[in-house]
Amino acid sequence: MWRAAIVLALLGLAACSGGVEDDDPCAPAPDAVWIEETETLELAVDCGVTEIQPLPDGASFDADASLLTWTPRLDQAGVYRVTVGETHVLTIGVADKWDDPSNVPPVDPLIYTHEYGLPVLFLSQAPTSASDFTPVTIYYGGKEYIAADGKLRGAASLGYPKNSYTLRFDNRDPFDEPDREFIGKRKIVLTTTFDDNTYVRQRLCFDLWNALSEDHIQIDTYSAVVYLEGEYWGLYLLGDHPDRHLMRQHGLSEAGNLYKAINHDANFKLTRNDGNPKGTLHDGYEKKEGTPATDFADLDDLVDFAATSDSATFLAEVDSRIERADYEDWFVFVTFTLSNDSAGKNSYHYHDPQGGPWRYVPWDFNDSLGQNWRTLRTDADQLQDFFWANELFVRFFDEPTIAGPLRARYAAALQGVYHVDEVLARIDDYIAEIDISARRDQQRWGDAYRNYGGWNTRGDFNDYDGELDYLRAWILDRWTFQSSQYPE
Repeated sequence: MWRAAIVLALLGLAACSGGVEDDDPCAPAPDAVWIEETETLELAVDCGVTEIQPLPDGASFDADASLLTWTPRLDQAGVYRVTVGETHVLTIGVADKWDDPSNVPPVDPLIYTHEYGLPVLFLSQAPTSASDFTPVTIYYGGKEYIAADGKLRGAASLGYPKNSYTLRFDNRDPFDEPDREFIGKRKIVLTTTFDDNTYVRQRLCFDLWNALSEDHIQIDTYSAVVYLEGEYWGLYLLGDHPDRHLMRQHGLSEAGNLYKAINHDANFKLTRNDGNPKGTLHDGYEKKEGTPATDFADLDDLVDFAATSDSATFLAEVDSRIERADYEDWFVFVTFTLSNDSAGKNSYHYHDPQGGPWRYVPWDFNDSLGQNWRTLRTDADQLQDFFWANELFVRFFDEPTIAGPLRARYAAALQGVYHVDEVLARIDDYIAEIDISARRDQQRWGDAYRNYGGWNTRGDFNDYDGELDYLRAWILDRWTFQSSQYPE
């Protein structure tokens, strides 16, 4: 299997590779090593160490040779902590050899808390409904969440063999990941990586949004491994779910209204995406939070304002109606990432009827960064302003007093947090963290990905390494092109 140095950030430990004897027969024991079941660990430790306790079943320590040896069985996946000598704690991670025909499931979720440095989440059963939550037992970080439930999420992705899920936790026992400052979450989302064999596109998009301003409603995400019904299910993106609880965590009222744009009729225009008149001004939206559930009056008013106000009224009222930095940065963000499905639809909009401006929350970026929602390639030099999808963008550029500063902010972002070197460095950081897990996932799902009916007619498939090369090249080309459109 793969052997690499992994930073066990979530365990607060340094790490080294396992499976080979250290060249230095008297080297200090590392803080952590990772091997796979049936792989042999031969680890030299400090000369003079006479004891390592407790030794895992089957492991041995030769004090004369200062050598720890262990070949874990197919039923020994887990995270083991042993004391080397009197005080040094060594963590030995044993990864599940899920692809061995003789593998012994299920993995014990109480001791298998990480896999090659990434946290592991266990679902006792797969949610089967996209509309209703059903009970599930969840294990994470060695903790059992009993009062939890889950449902399928997504649209096209509902047909994937590797689904996405929304998980809901009891208010007395919310989901916590303190090492990620991901605390007190009532709902989380597990987003499939089935349609992205770089495994980083969605994570990168959310982080690029967050980077534009710390005042934005942030969507925090990180990579995690999922086991479903005791079976290895691969690499996922674990992240925030936009709802009233997340709004509260950002200092907003839980009683506010939260709307989700579900199709391209959510365009802030009087006409639908096909050009025909709308039945209601809130066509294209669902109300996710706020009461009464059938009252869309504040959203209708916002759409009417965007679509019909004259120039003087728009300029006089826009800043009292919306948090303009949110909506302007939405333009910067989706045009840079070329997120063709998220410039109107696949967005959330929050408003407190008791006062305060509208806020934008980003969502769903499988159509971004060089591929569309069917994984087909998109050109990096595509000139796209998304005026067809979003009348607010049109209004911003119709007004010179808004358009000028917006263009300047765009240029500043391209030379700052969106500079190609900054974006590529983010990707390098992700890969340093997920590389082994991404390769394991590719082994699990690679054939299904290439043969999936939604895109199996493509003739330009890349493996994981090839797709990363494509993504990096696309980002360089996109940054170069956008920099020509928004020069310093």
